Amino acid sequence: MTAVRPPPAAPPWASSLFSVGITGTNGKTTTAAMTAALLGELSRPVARVTTVGSFLDEERQDVPAHYAGFLETLRRCLERGGRYAALEFTSEALALGFAKAWPCRVAAFTNLSLDHSDAHGSPEHYLASKAQLFMALGPGGTAVLNGRDSAAQLLSEVIPAGVRVLTYGVASRGEAWSPLDLAAHSLEVSFEGTRFELEPCAHFPELPLSLRIRAVGEIFVENALAALAVALASGVPAAAAANALSRVPPPPGRFQLVRERPAVVVDYAHTPDALSRTLATARTLCRGRLCVVFGAGGQRDRSKRPLLGVAARAADRVILTSDNPRHEDPQTIMAQIAEGLGEHTDVRRVVDRAGAIELAIRSAAPEDLLLIAGKGHELEQETAGVQIAFSDEAIVQSVHI
Repeated sequence: MTAVRPPPAAPPWASSLFSVGITGTNGKTTTAAMTAALLGELSRPVARVTTVGSFLDEERQDVPAHYAGFLETLRRCLERGGRYAALEFTSEALALGFAKAWPCRVAAFTNLSLDHSDAHGSPEHYLASKAQLFMALGPGGTAVLNGRDSAAQLLSEVIPAGVRVLTYGVASRGEAWSPLDLAAHSLEVSFEGTRFELEPCAHFPELPLSLRIRAVGEIFVENALAALAVALASGVPAAAAANALSRVPPPPGRFQLVRERPAVVVDYAHTPDALSRTLATARTLCRGRLCVVFGAGGQRDRSKRPLLGVAARAADRVILTSDNPRHEDPQTIMAQIAEGLGEHTDVRRVVDRAGAIELAIRSAAPEDLLLIAGKGHELEQETAGVQIAFSDEAIVQSVHI
């Protein structure tokens, strides 16, 4: 949803909806989709408004991507008998005060890493913007925090009195800053999904200790735990929540296997943290060489470009290309990413993204894994102010070998 300045007051009927707000750097859209699926165990349809569209359950709503469309989606939900909404809150919208204009009963935080520095100017302002969602929670509300993310510990210090705090986490994120309510371990990742175990939880003794999701990778286990905590806090029975979680379809453009031999995966990872974690997942599934094809958006977050290069060192082969260069020279963007690659011995630069993808596929061995990162589900590419139809998935499928 496009941010509105100033945020208008919520309509009188807004209080009839149980709204869940989700924020963080990575994983907001996936967490919102999982949350909506679990809330559907209580009432349908569930409204879901994210950066990839507005939905009633899985039915996409033909509404504009701004405040009027947001309101229309939620109004339709109520008219059809729905009572729950899973809402993705961007840092830009929160910085304008949207959390006060549309208060939530439950708020969830995924993680924080370098992103949107062009919009906020400093990491402190970025985190302070996200904190608005939790500071706006009222008595009886619930804050769901990543208990292994250091930024979440800072958020825990500004949560109002009378708000319950639930924490979750996976070990790879770092040391826990508090005892975890939902803690995953013994992860098993395959192209069919991810299995994991839960530590016994005193708050939710009926929760099964063995869980499975259809999404591929540890990063999605984090999202699943956040969604599970939200659902349990919202009154979804534990067994029903776990069962619904196992049925949630893999999110489009998030570690999406598009073809096999060589395995080609499309993913939205566009921050250093997300790229690093996605490559780690790819490495566990790769039987040959691991290749990554990616770039970085123009006129955005220049400081993260070398850090993307550092993350890409985990791949055996790197092909730098265009993302959405906008009005910047793609060669300049690639050069800045390359600064972080150090002495990596297998790096190519191909400005044309379709050509880079084709090169990666044609030069791969059957046992290799190719990660096409950065655009994921997106269906357009912006170059020199012009939007053209472009889909990583479609390009991959069009290459014949």
